[in-house]
Amino acid sequence: MESIRILLVDDHALFRKGLVTMLRDQPDFEVVAEAQDGQEALTKAKEWMPDVILMDIYMPRCDGLEATRRIKEALPYVKIIILTVSEEDQNLFSAIKSGAQGYLSKKIEPPELFAMLRGVVKGEAPISRVTAAKILTAFARETKQEPEESAGEGLSPREHEVLELLTKGSTNKEIAVTLGISNNTVKNHLRNILHKLHLENRVQAAAFALRKSLSRPHKA
Repeated sequence: MESIRILLVDDHALFRKGLVTMLRDQPDFEVVAEAQDGQEALTKAKEWMPDVILMDIYMPRCDGLEATRRIKEALPYVKIIILTVSEEDQNLFSAIKSGAQGYLSKKIEPPELFAMLRGVVKGEAPISRVTAAKILTAFARETKQEPEESAGEGLSPREHEVLELLTKGSTNKEIAVTLGISNNTVKNHLRNILHKLHLENRVQAAAFALRKSLSRPHKA
């Protein structure tokens, strides 16, 4: 199995080095480079072509938001996950709109971090289940650019079901079990949904669903 290549970006050396040590203890992770600010992150990303970038949001010279925008312009394929000390930070919604696949709290337990890193490579969104519905609702309210009003009309009934499960924070595996279909079929549905709605990732798709009432927000 090929290793997941990771670029770690954080201006706090102690935190960064500790996380590098933990990641390197996992047989399927390879930390290919480190950066201490967004400007260095862009240079390292172009040089090392990582699969995933773990990006701190507050850094000198170039913060995580600007770095995310620049890196996604240069390397659209790369998965960027924002690391934050506060899950209430409004900048996180801007980060997702800039192309980040999700965000994680720095308080996360290592096993959960490892699982979410593996999930994002498979196309899942690294957002904690506890805050998924709240995040998506806030993101939907904040987002100004959206698909045309009639965009959702082209979705199939099954694609609507997939969207509804996305708003609940379900992973690909959970969607597959709930709908009685394979993981590959779920991935294909997600690709079709993103293509039809002209969106970049599953977080934006779920936000669109909430805005347009294509599915109902999950109630705790």
